Amino acid sequence: MVYLLKTLLILPFLLISGVQAGESQRTPSPEGARLYIISPANGETVNKIVTVKFGLQGMGVSPAGLDKAATGHHHLLIDGEKLPDLNKPMGNEVIHFGGGQTEKTIELSEGRHTLQLILGDHRHIPHNPPVISEKITIFVQ
Repeated sequence: MVYLLKTLLILPFLLISGVQAGESQRTPSPEGARLYIISPANGETVNKIVTVKFGLQGMGVSPAGLDKAATGHHHLLIDGEKLPDLNKPMGNEVIHFGGGQTEKTIELSEGRHTLQLILGDHRHIPHNPPVISEKITIFVQ
């Protein structure tokens, strides 16, 4: 019983420490850094094959694996209901552009789709604070 009470009292501190440790391992992003989708525009109707162009201000683009201050590489989230865990490397929920690409031609099915960019550091982990574009909606005909 005493062990259980001690565990319950210590648990919140361990959880807070774990969150702080994860955040402290994230690469810092400069104040005012901004990530956005140049095209297509929010609300635009596009063909099934569409080129998505990425925009970034206040930071540079570098390939994955290159640890260079104030840089990162793009990750595209298509039809994402929620963002990936910001304290871990991004996985299959996004398309990785580890070569430093700034655009991608993709094929989408007919209907409504959402697009959102997340900048990742050299380890595919979002920066602190995260550099994330607004989510846009496009319609494929």
